[in-house]
Amino acid sequence: MDTPRHFLDLHELDAGVLRAILEHAKALKAARPSRGKVSLDEGAPLDGMMLAMLFEKPSTRTRMSFNVGMRQLGGQVVVLNADDLQLGRGETIVDTARVLSRYVDAIMIRSNRHQNMLDLASHATVPVINGLTDDSHPCQLMADVLTFEEHVGPIRGKSIAWVGDGNNVAASWIHAAAKFGFSLRLACPEDLRGGLTAALEWARYETIDMSVSANPIEAVAGADCVVTDTWVSMGDADIDARCEMLAPYQVDKKLMSHAASNAIFMHCLPAHRGEEVTAEVIDSSCSVVWDEAENRLHAQKAILVWAMAGLPA
Repeated sequence: MDTPRHFLDLHELDAGVLRAILEHAKALKAARPSRGKVSLDEGAPLDGMMLAMLFEKPSTRTRMSFNVGMRQLGGQVVVLNADDLQLGRGETIVDTARVLSRYVDAIMIRSNRHQNMLDLASHATVPVINGLTDDSHPCQLMADVLTFEEHVGPIRGKSIAWVGDGNNVAASWIHAAAKFGFSLRLACPEDLRGGLTAALEWARYETIDMSVSANPIEAVAGADCVVTDTWVSMGDADIDARCEMLAPYQVDKKLMSHAASNAIFMHCLPAHRGEEVTAEVIDSSCSVVWDEAENRLHAQKAILVWAMAGLPA
């Protein structure tokens, strides 16, 4: 039996594979159907295939982009929420993996625990795709790199600034910096870097241009792109304390003025105007968040094709 092509984390995949997926995403977007019409890309490469989507966390963009993307590629989906699964009633993730592998051609999981996703992949005989865990968000980063290259050009050698919480998305930016060859400057409060521990340890053994500080102005200086995320994620405690620590990291017009003159702003959404970013920034001409949200669809379609059928030659 062939080993399934899992898409679990960027740092586990070869840079050439990630670039090939990204270039296929660009091709899929260029060939996307016009508004109001549905067409099947490249002769419906996933015709007759079924994707199971497991959600332990609520979702808007992940749910919609995978659902629409799979259908546009000719396949079908079945959606299972936390309350639909026997996992909450004592069935193990291992048994769930074995059973679902008999029913579907691939599994996408949006999980509370990174280990759940790893256990699922270890025992599934079909591809598993990481739709988000508390440790990482690789699909988002593929969409982010796609968005950057659409607006700025090749990301290699460019400068990205992350400002705010040291969370799962920031960890995937670290992985992406090594794989795509850009400079990464992270500004995070020292007490909120726990989510970066594993990624930073991995980065010690990689060729990567990266710095971590508590100074947002230092991180943003001259950056080609400024990125942030919500201050409070699902499951976070001590909300008031987190917001107090992160208040100096708000991305406003003054902070953006330290970036390059043509810098773009990105945010994976949902956004909270007046907290991690001001309306003056997210609703400005430098903001590419809506293209970024759309590109989840195109990036994930390419991931689905790669995992389930293989990219065209």
